[in-house]
Amino acid sequence: MNKKRLVKAASGLLLAAICVLLVASEAVVAKTRVVFGGGPAGGTFQVVANGIQVYKPVKAIKEFSVKAQTSAGSVENLRKTNAGRQQMSTVYSGHVWLGRNGKMKNDTRKYEDVLAVAWLYGAPAQLVVRKDSGIYSMKDLVGKKVGVGNAGSGAFANCELFFSYMGVWDKIERNAMGYNDAAAAFGNNQLDAFWLFTAFPSGAVIMAAQTNDIALLDLAMDASRSGFLENYPYFGQLTVPAGTYRGVDYPSPSFQDSALWVANSKVPADVVYKLLTLIYSDDGLKHMYGQKKTFKNMNLSTGATNIVTPFHPGAEKFWKEKGKL
Repeated sequence: MNKKRLVKAASGLLLAAICVLLVASEAVVAKTRVVFGGGPAGGTFQVVANGIQVYKPVKAIKEFSVKAQTSAGSVENLRKTNAGRQQMSTVYSGHVWLGRNGKMKNDTRKYEDVLAVAWLYGAPAQLVVRKDSGIYSMKDLVGKKVGVGNAGSGAFANCELFFSYMGVWDKIERNAMGYNDAAAAFGNNQLDAFWLFTAFPSGAVIMAAQTNDIALLDLAMDASRSGFLENYPYFGQLTVPAGTYRGVDYPSPSFQDSALWVANSKVPADVVYKLLTLIYSDDGLKHMYGQKKTFKNMNLSTGATNIVTPFHPGAEKFWKEKGKL
């Protein structure tokens, strides 16, 4: 009798253990993590990642979770997403194009596992100086201390590209740092200028304008006259409107790249499709607009535009259903 009870008890324990394992297994499946690469503090890339992570309908998804992860920025995101260390990220259109074609600076590898999900916003170059600095054009930067963006970021890569083309990259004292750190160093007179490649208004520039009378350089003039825009056709011209920053009461012509939401090619199509369905709903877009004014142009009409990179199958399905492809 005791043996029967022991067998029965053991059977019960085994059944309970199996149930626990099944529940744990389901929990693991439910907690499959999609890492979304953002950027450094003070940059819009991180706002994108954070915004998607904290959106309540995204947090309620049972099949997977989204985890925003900081990074150096566009170039690092391209490499990590291609390698599968990040499933999704924000990358500048130019870097996706250069990487796919093996034309990254000092890097001939082809990053062909990075596929487009959606166009997010335009990101212009901004070069901040003091009004009384005597810096009016790129040639005036020679010998100056300049914040050039985080190493590995899109800002740094585009700064190197543009400054090298203009012949000043090796003639300045370069300081690789994030936007907020650069604004603080600028405020302490440790920098003569700092470069950003992000949507406006930038919190870092707003910070700099609180402690100094600032000016923004006319970058479009140098870019167009030098032939830079002809050689790198994925850049487009735009103007930072007058009054965007305190004391800058004039329009500041510049050039921009586009920020893309991208995904690794091995991410399941239904994951990409699900996230697009949530974020590009009326409520999802309202949520993103609330994260930063930069996202005001995110909508169903713009999401599949100005993209030359192949779409992820999940994104292709979504945009075709919306009649945009």
